[in-house]
Amino acid sequence: MVELKTNREIDEMRAAGRVVARALAAVRKAAEVGVSLRELDSAARTVLRGAGASSPFLGYRPQFAPVPFPAVVCASVNDAIVHGIPDDYRLRDGDLVSIDCGAELGGWVGDAAVSFTVGRPRPADLRLIETAEAALAAGIAAAVPGNRIGDIAHAVGTVCRTAGYGIPDGFGGHGVGRTMHEDPGVPNEGPPGRGMKLRPGMVLAIEPMLIAGGTDDYACDADGWTLRTVDGSRAAHAEHTVAVTADGPRILTAR
Repeated sequence: MVELKTNREIDEMRAAGRVVARALAAVRKAAEVGVSLRELDSAARTVLRGAGASSPFLGYRPQFAPVPFPAVVCASVNDAIVHGIPDDYRLRDGDLVSIDCGAELGGWVGDAAVSFTVGRPRPADLRLIETAEAALAAGIAAAVPGNRIGDIAHAVGTVCRTAGYGIPDGFGGHGVGRTMHEDPGVPNEGPPGRGMKLRPGMVLAIEPMLIAGGTDDYACDADGWTLRTVDGSRAAHAEHTVAVTADGPRILTAR
């Protein structure tokens, strides 16, 4: 069931979204060569704590997971696509890092992700990240009343495929509200004009995930969480929580 949010509730979700934006900014600022992924998680925890917010990631355990998620951010490096668990790995020059973060504040959730490079960037990584951001922007632009979920999926997928990148099969965005994952699902590829019609008050997490090698294949690490490219190529992830409104898309996790 899709819960339509009122304008006041969307404003309250924006407050949670601002916390997410600040946490991602803090992580990005802390991400230097030699810094561990645990330290990045700590930077996000400090922001959440200071805002009086909690993490919808910490302790989250969907059916596929062997253990609850142990951190407040997903930290996925290089060939890790999503759901990377922060550990003692220390960032190296040229690493590509994707950070996914959520915050719960006042009973509402915000969810966003960003990808960036550490140290001297590889041109191919910059192109991959730019394409992920362009795909996200295209998906957001399609999130208007009267369109359908398929229009968002088609917009995202077209940008990714035109650039020659792969899209991990079966993973995409979702509704957001009182909990982190709500209806409807938002695929990263699909035919336009199909699926649920978008209405004002719907709030969606739109999140392109791109595989540089062009294949859609991935595998899960032994930790039961981290999704990794099979061909060893790098991956990027971009995400915003977006409200569908009569005045157009409203990005709730923007800085």
